[in-house]
Amino acid sequence: MQQLYSFYSDAFWIAVKSILEHKLRAFLTLIGIIIGVAAVVVVGASISGLKTYVIDRVSKVLGTNHFMITRMASTGKLDDDAFERMNRRNKKVVWAEYEYVKDNCPACEYVGAEINDNADLSQDGIEMPSVQIFGSTDTMYEISNKTITEGRFFNAEEVTRAANVCVIGADIVEKYFPNGQAVGKYIKLRGIPLQIIGVEDKRGSFFGGSLDRDLYIPITLHAQMFARTGGIQLHGKAASKETFQEAMDEARLAMRNRRQLIGSDEDTFSLVNTDEFNTQMDQFTGAIAAVVVPITMIILVVGGIVVMNIMLVSVTERTFEVGLRKALGATRKQILLQFLIESALLCIIGGLIGLAIAAGVTQLITFLAGMTMTITVGYIILSVTVSSVIGIVAGLYPAWKAARLDPIVALTQS
Repeated sequence: MQQLYSFYSDAFWIAVKSILEHKLRAFLTLIGIIIGVAAVVVVGASISGLKTYVIDRVSKVLGTNHFMITRMASTGKLDDDAFERMNRRNKKVVWAEYEYVKDNCPACEYVGAEINDNADLSQDGIEMPSVQIFGSTDTMYEISNKTITEGRFFNAEEVTRAANVCVIGADIVEKYFPNGQAVGKYIKLRGIPLQIIGVEDKRGSFFGGSLDRDLYIPITLHAQMFARTGGIQLHGKAASKETFQEAMDEARLAMRNRRQLIGSDEDTFSLVNTDEFNTQMDQFTGAIAAVVVPITMIILVVGGIVVMNIMLVSVTERTFEVGLRKALGATRKQILLQFLIESALLCIIGGLIGLAIAAGVTQLITFLAGMTMTITVGYIILSVTVSSVIGIVAGLYPAWKAARLDPIVALTQS
């Protein structure tokens, strides 16, 4: 055991000495490995960052443990015929159904209703086109996990009497109230003055579209101001992830009972589980990784070919050393392992340098783009493992060639 440890220790230090004696050559050899590892890790961090970015933005819009019942909701899994059948079968969701589900879903912590439209704002000669106008119940504040930085959200009493109040997003504040003092003031929507009672926290953008260009009014006021005939969206929220499925099942059963659907009758509404978005994002990012990561791995393969070439040169340069070691009793296995260790060490060093560069690049992109890029352990293990394996594979032929050298011929050729 001691002899085995001594051999590996000596082989390691001989490999280190050989690399240090040819620093420039070693560095040039490792460029392919360094770039390959850095590329794999940065791509992995980009994919993880994209997933985090999208889920974070969606959670700011939808909240958590949240489901929705509406007339139509395309999941992208239906063909044209199935979608057309659903379009003919499904009926709009109405206010009476919202009240029925609210009264018959004990597992639901909150049940709310919402409807939205677009409108142009114009005040004091300043225009703001295509503002999202949301008519909401008071419970949508809790269901969507809204954050109000100033003032408050409207309450149930204000919804009941269709009060002329509103909550506005950060973009509207910047447009019409640059001094930031918006609460208590008025803004006109379709000629009707609305008192601003709250300002929503800035949420940023989502794929280029602002999430702060929103204006919320009581859903009863929305019904008076906009001639909508397409029904409402019914929203529900469970108290926890553990009761989420139960809450959805109860809400679905309540809707079926309200619409007198029995047995095998198909639902005449669409139930959307917003938490399924996380699973869909996993599938989406997984598909991207399955295509992109193998492509970046090609760089590592090219780097491995370069390592093999340099190791062949190293074997030629060290023919006398190999002959001398074999003349002194070194076995073929020991010579083979010596060059394999050197090849693997080269690639491991390249992998570590590549990881350091990838960490710097991801930090720079995070700073410049404002999108958090996460270097995951899985991609670190993948890149280092692959670079090590490539180092061993790249060194196999040169090591085998060195191990088969005849000591007498090797000493003579030197």
